[in-house]
Amino acid sequence: MGIQIKTPEEIEKMRVAGRLAAEVLEMIGQHVTKGVTTEELDRICHDHIVHKQGGYPATLNYGGSVYPVTLDEEGNPTQPIATDGGFPKSICTSVNDVVCHGIPNKKPLRNGDIFNLDVTVIKDGYHGDTSKMFVVGEPTPQAKKLIDITQESLYLAIDMVKPGAKLGDIGYAIQKYAEGKGYSIVKEYCGHGIGGKFHEEPQVTHYGRPGTGVELQEGMTFTIEPMVNFGKRHVKHNKKDGWTVLTKDKSLSAQWEHTLLVTATGVEVLTRREEEPF
Repeated sequence: MGIQIKTPEEIEKMRVAGRLAAEVLEMIGQHVTKGVTTEELDRICHDHIVHKQGGYPATLNYGGSVYPVTLDEEGNPTQPIATDGGFPKSICTSVNDVVCHGIPNKKPLRNGDIFNLDVTVIKDGYHGDTSKMFVVGEPTPQAKKLIDITQESLYLAIDMVKPGAKLGDIGYAIQKYAEGKGYSIVKEYCGHGIGGKFHEEPQVTHYGRPGTGVELQEGMTFTIEPMVNFGKRHVKHNKKDGWTVLTKDKSLSAQWEHTLLVTATGVEVLTRREEEPF
């Protein structure tokens, strides 16, 4: 299926889903403390999405063949059990050397840990996808710089989004910026179109050649989500859980993500948090 240009009605639904996803990241910050488990953060986010927002977490059982949903006494969906290899949790929590798709677990977070919390909310059939880096206590100077450079690379890319821009230019700008600071870009994973489906065309890589790639048009919606490693770019999979992606050299990794709309004059950040200057 080709790239979907969203109608005004679809865009309005995506604004709602995007705002809800941003609210999850705004809400969860107060719960990020030494000793909390990522499994507990998952529970809090799930309850917020389902019971307060009336939405549904897109990652829950993503990739599974069935979606069993049961209802509580108030008629709200409870957390289903992932089947056939589907992702088992409502958020992704990628800690330290985990690049992406980290599964929340019972291990307490320690002072100095850094992690990416990735959340996608489905509301009225449309998706809002975003992620943010969190720090437990105080980060090391090296970790803080990695986090900052990764966020700056995302903001640099967002500033380039407008009708007529090429995805190759955007990817090249991210790569040049991060590598110019001494870091590496993960190439195995990328941003993506988004809307009624979690993952649509186009693929949005965080590297590229100037003047190449898809030309942006008004009404396109997609994510930009650079993954930047402190060490080398190479990654490996955790074969036991089938999801977790780690840096091969065990170096730290960072990621930030936003869902974007190409407007007539530029870009609208559909998952903007109140703390951000867009």
